[in-house]
Amino acid sequence: MSSSLSSRRQFLTQSSLAAGAALGFPAIVSSRSPNAKVNLAFIGVGGRGAANIQSLVGTSLYPPKLKEGEAAPPIKEPSENVVAICDVNGMNLDRAAEAFPKAKAFRDFRKLYEESKDFDAVVVSTTEHTHAYATLPALLMGKPVYCEKPLTRDVAEARLITEAAAKAGVATQMGTQIHGQPNYRRVVELIQSGAIGRVTDAHVCVSRAWGLQSKEEAEANKDIVFVTERPKEGQTPPPYLDWDLWLGPAPYRPYHEVYFPGPKWYRWWDFGNGTMSDLGSHWNDLPFWALNLDAPLSVEAFGPEPHPEIAPASMSATYEYAARGSRAACKVHWNQGSAKPEVWKNDPFISKWNSGVLFVGDKGMLLSDYNKHVLLPEADFKNFQRPAPFIPDSPGQHTEWLNAIKTGSPTASPFSYAGPLSEANHLGNVAFRAGSKILWDAKAMKITNNEAANRFLSRTPRAGWKL
Repeated sequence: MSSSLSSRRQFLTQSSLAAGAALGFPAIVSSRSPNAKVNLAFIGVGGRGAANIQSLVGTSLYPPKLKEGEAAPPIKEPSENVVAICDVNGMNLDRAAEAFPKAKAFRDFRKLYEESKDFDAVVVSTTEHTHAYATLPALLMGKPVYCEKPLTRDVAEARLITEAAAKAGVATQMGTQIHGQPNYRRVVELIQSGAIGRVTDAHVCVSRAWGLQSKEEAEANKDIVFVTERPKEGQTPPPYLDWDLWLGPAPYRPYHEVYFPGPKWYRWWDFGNGTMSDLGSHWNDLPFWALNLDAPLSVEAFGPEPHPEIAPASMSATYEYAARGSRAACKVHWNQGSAKPEVWKNDPFISKWNSGVLFVGDKGMLLSDYNKHVLLPEADFKNFQRPAPFIPDSPGQHTEWLNAIKTGSPTASPFSYAGPLSEANHLGNVAFRAGSKILWDAKAMKITNNEAANRFLSRTPRAGWKL
């Protein structure tokens, strides 16, 4: 861990303890009317950023596809104010500037924070290796933040952002929209009310294989250029892309089409973390929430020989969690790509589910994906009476976050929850890269049985970038 990150982390920890900040709950803004518009700054306005703009203010940056003779729909007044926009991609920035001509436009979000002071809250939709760098300044300013998943690139950044959010006491939300859907809430209610008894294992099976793929797999995926090593020769970046700003805190390397645009960058350790940290935000979210998990005691990963540059396409990992209160000690088994748990291979019913989470209890099992779930064996639960819902349905994560800013209501996945979830996901990759089981001391933020593995918890940023 860099000395600057370590000292900032210690300061934030001491400050948050002294202040007694309530994790995850925003400060009540008594001077703001619930009907007042929020002044928003958007860092990243293409892809997920454009989707977040549409969800938060109701403005689409992409014209609808119209049939011949069909009139374009009337342009609606934005439901919130967009006062600042930022993107390293000039095409994205120009498109957003056309939609919001009064918004201040920036290529570098560091300049946005220096020069734009009229925003109330920030939405971060950059590549994940810059999430923490775009999020932390807002928290230090006491501004609410909505950040796309995963919250950070690594463990140390996740801890830093969690602690900064605790100190700031503002409305925070990580973009895990599935968390706000009814299906996950009904699953959590079933697990926590004991429908399948004491749960000792949860198997997460994810079909996506973003990582070091074979040539055949890469050719089948049009978004991926087949490569097994970092390219030695660079290419000329597209004229609309500021490559140096895109790299941000990552070590410098020449531009190449194997990194940009997304999702190509996901598989490189310097920019993303493959499937685990990305989709772990969605799939590990369910057992993390339902089983009230926190920091694992240990993590062991299995798969191909670790590559120094590229995350694996297929891998598995086993997390061990301690008993706590009425919660039983349990294991969470992560499987991605071609790695499948035995129950997924051998059970004719379960094997039909492309991706999902299987909870194993002493009274039965529960299988869920994003949209549906079933209690197993189905015959045993034929006359089962579900518990009355006790987790309120969400109006949607974006609306939840805006409501939290305006009224002080809680959000679905604040950084107090998303931070520890992100840490756990990153630890799966750390165990994979370490090539051995790791024992985790969460309080000290240290791997105790493999000193060399601690180097994967953080990184020193490139000159000109700091946390």
